[in-house]
Amino acid sequence: MNILQFLRIFWARRAIVLIAMIASFIGAYVVLLIVAPRYEATSRVMLNSIVRPDPITGEIMNTKSSGAYFDAQLELLKDYGVTGRVVDQSGWLSDPGQIAAYARRPASDTRDFRRWLSEQVVNDEKGNFSGTVLEITYKASTPGMAKIGAEVLRQAYLDQSLAARREEAAKNGAFYSKQADAARQLADAAELTKAAYEKSSGIIMQGRESDLDSERLASLAGQSMAGTTISIPPPAASGASLQLAQIDAMLGEASKRLGPNHPEMQELKLRRSLIANVAAKEAAQAEAVSSGASGAAALSKALQAQKERVIGQRDKVERLRQLQAEVDLRRDQYRSAAARAGQYSLEAAVTDVGLTPVGVVVTPNKPAFPNKPLILGGAIGMGFALGLALALLLELLNRRVRSAEDLRLSSDIHCIGIVEEPVAPGSGRGIRRALRGLMPRWVGAPA
Repeated sequence: MNILQFLRIFWARRAIVLIAMIASFIGAYVVLLIVAPRYEATSRVMLNSIVRPDPITGEIMNTKSSGAYFDAQLELLKDYGVTGRVVDQSGWLSDPGQIAAYARRPASDTRDFRRWLSEQVVNDEKGNFSGTVLEITYKASTPGMAKIGAEVLRQAYLDQSLAARREEAAKNGAFYSKQADAARQLADAAELTKAAYEKSSGIIMQGRESDLDSERLASLAGQSMAGTTISIPPPAASGASLQLAQIDAMLGEASKRLGPNHPEMQELKLRRSLIANVAAKEAAQAEAVSSGASGAAALSKALQAQKERVIGQRDKVERLRQLQAEVDLRRDQYRSAAARAGQYSLEAAVTDVGLTPVGVVVTPNKPAFPNKPLILGGAIGMGFALGLALALLLELLNRRVRSAEDLRLSSDIHCIGIVEEPVAPGSGRGIRRALRGLMPRWVGAPA
């Protein structure tokens, strides 16, 4: 069959196509009268953390993690913490209509009233991103409700974001505060252990790597290599005397803020007693030198004695270095944990989470659903297609000869003529005959 045969069929059964179109149009119109309109209002929020550093941590989000951050914000819109706030702020818990609708729910639905209402909020909301702006759309049966819903949903999202950050920061701050307390206790214990070992061994660390006896040995060796006589400064100017003065000053400052049994006070007192002994020995050596008992022999003897002393207590010095390293490690852990705890404590009191409302929510002036032109136009198109399908189906079930082309069953059988019934002048068939004479191929007349 060619296209002209199909056109003849559709024209012959044009009433079916027209009826299908009219029926579809009427059905769509009835649906538009019955269905409740839905209005949509949109609120916007700018995500500042994408384009500028965080005011507390100073961090800025990179492009690799922005996708996951956007997805997390869309999921946060559906979180019960946000939708529950919307339910509370909208006053639905005391709305008689909502209470009656909740009472009519299926018996298999075991959700509580607030959860049931929050699920409705999830069904009526939608979020999408336009650059760094989050667009929050809310649907309602009236323009006013759509506007109020979009405003309340945006505010609930901002409040929940702030509350979630504060809660997370408070939890982390409590954790690091606990770790700082534990590290401080370990540091105090390490200080006491080191002080006890210094008291038992009689060795005092000078800094982190060297003890006082090793520094005295280095000083004597330098004097011996220079070929000078031993010249130990008087007690007021000796190294041990200077350290003793420094410790006395530290003790005076610490006594103003610490008790006498504090580990730091105990350590300072122990160190003072040890350094006082060393200062007394240096003072005795200086007095011996000033009385004429010094010289090259005295320098050599003092150097040898000091060398034997350092070698004899090398293992103790190494043990003391290990204890000092433990003290330094515990102090570093305490400082790090205390700094993190302070940062999270500051973050727990933050009032800006990097989210800024953009513009005002505009009341919609026309419903987003139903789209009347689209529905009516689509109904007419579907009715037309349905009518064409019904026309073809009826033609296949009740085949008719409508032109000479329909008689061409094989190449051996030809149509030699067309006999038409006479018609009265002025009838429609006369017009069709005239058209057939003008366009014989279109109407199927022999060429």
